[in-house]
Amino acid sequence: MFDSNAPAAPVVPTRGRLRPLGLGEAAITGGFWGDRQRVNGEATLAHIESRLESEGWLPNFDLAAAGTLPDGRRGREFSDSEVYKYLEALAWEIGRTNAAPDAAFEGRFRRVVTRVAAAQERDGYLNTMFGRAGQRERWSDLEWGHELYCLGHLFQAAVARQRTRPGADDGLVGIARRAADLVCDEFGPGGRDAICGHAEVEVGLAELGRALGEQRFIDQAALFVERHGRGTLRDIEWGRKYFQDDVPVRDADVLRGHAVRANYLSAGATDVAVEGSDDGLLQSLRRQWDRTRERRTYVTGGQGSHHQDEAFGDDWELPADRAYSETCAGVGSIMFSWRLLLATGDARYADLIERTLFNVVATSPAPDGRAFFYANTLHQRVPGAPADPAGTSPRASSSLRAPWFEVSCCPPNVARTFASLGAYLATADDDGVQLHQYAPGRISAMLPDGRVAAFEVTTGYPADGSIRLTVREDAEWTLTLRVPAWAAGARLRVHAGGEESEQEVEPGSVDVRRPFRRGDVVELVLPVEPRVTAPDPRVDAVRGSVAIERGPEVLALESIDFGGDVVDAVVAGAPVERDGRVMLPLRDRSTDAAAEVPLVAYHDWAQRGPSTMRVWIPTS
Repeated sequence: MFDSNAPAAPVVPTRGRLRPLGLGEAAITGGFWGDRQRVNGEATLAHIESRLESEGWLPNFDLAAAGTLPDGRRGREFSDSEVYKYLEALAWEIGRTNAAPDAAFEGRFRRVVTRVAAAQERDGYLNTMFGRAGQRERWSDLEWGHELYCLGHLFQAAVARQRTRPGADDGLVGIARRAADLVCDEFGPGGRDAICGHAEVEVGLAELGRALGEQRFIDQAALFVERHGRGTLRDIEWGRKYFQDDVPVRDADVLRGHAVRANYLSAGATDVAVEGSDDGLLQSLRRQWDRTRERRTYVTGGQGSHHQDEAFGDDWELPADRAYSETCAGVGSIMFSWRLLLATGDARYADLIERTLFNVVATSPAPDGRAFFYANTLHQRVPGAPADPAGTSPRASSSLRAPWFEVSCCPPNVARTFASLGAYLATADDDGVQLHQYAPGRISAMLPDGRVAAFEVTTGYPADGSIRLTVREDAEWTLTLRVPAWAAGARLRVHAGGEESEQEVEPGSVDVRRPFRRGDVVELVLPVEPRVTAPDPRVDAVRGSVAIERGPEVLALESIDFGGDVVDAVVAGAPVERDGRVMLPLRDRSTDAAAEVPLVAYHDWAQRGPSTMRVWIPTS
């Protein structure tokens, strides 16, 4: 049922183990993620809009409204979706910053919506690539046309607007509703028995149905999910698994095929399972997540080891130098894991979210927020050259971050993730609050019986491992803190009621239940000293190598620091932290010289110019 008081969050299930806290209840106020949100709002959003204009992807809607298509249309068949992701990012940024209705972001948002609205046809159809004189017919290329995919992103943008500015008279929610009604008419029971070649409409319809109280949209999402695996799409050179059309979702045992498609479908299927109380489907998705995380996910959290089809490889097929690890696949993985976390409360899902955020999503944008990685290799063999700052790069071809790509799905995907990131910090249940991600911030949640669980978070994480929570309201409730899987030896300190206690806590999660009083302090201390990680011996591509991690961050060796090509580096000792830097004793095979060499956080690599780089370093 429609809930006008739903939190301002991307995912708001009507049932499940945990309830998400929206942007009005959880806010990042600084630190690592606060800096990225600031750059996203100050630079990235304007950069994206500028390129949507200059590349012609936003003007495509003007051409559609003027009736002059296909002449002058620019961009790939899915370019409409980047405009919708940009609108979603703007909507979350407006909600995050509590921007006034007449502020700059709001004006930009409304102007883009006006242009999109003008392109919508009377029956609700909206696409600039299909359906008009001189273009291919509607729904005529479901394998590659991306019509439903684009609408899925439109629906997610409308959800963001509905949840951050409910009742705003800008038209976007109405645009989405009309388009969703058309999809249900065309593809519902008795309609076209088909799916889209790129999953996304499933997750968009499910969340739009939640946001607007339209069960019909959720039912249509469920119908699309159930149709996957029936071979309704044409077979291709990479097989129907590329589209996840080879095995029904509930019968699959691992994510396979195109990594973004697989994660988007799994996120939508989780929504459907939760809303339909379908425990069988949910358990299947949990099994798929388990095997995918264990056997098909890089140490960075990245997913996808095939370049040719942007796809998962087989189990243990994780070559460092051929890692595709698309940024959008990382975003999709977070979407899937977050939904499973809400459904089950299992801290392992938050662990993978943290790993992926720090080592995939945070790696993509440059410090100025105006250049990006599309793919995220774990071993750069060739230094490469800087991208043309005014140019458009082929996807995944640049060894340094590029300002825009011919397929530029990643920049607006990063932007919408950063703008909504506060909604992924914490959750609530009937008896308390669960803190999943650590950043300076403010949390305030009203529990069902009227108790208020409120606290401030002070931390330098991940630079240091102290997460200090100061209670702001008197109330008795349960605080649950995630203890990452890598954090053996973590300590919990409670300063409350004039008494102090300290204990060691195991990886997983720890509960603190007590009558909290304003000023009480709970501190979780995580061991963030550098550690050596060995690969599973079944990953033959990096057998005999190690990676160095520190807290949630994976570290990397760059040739700028090594003084030669990193292909010649061999580990010669244990890592140590000195003067705020992690130093690793290395031997240079080419010279047999040995020295301590500083490592960089993987998310910071390639910020000092062309270099070779590797995450997995041989031990002999």
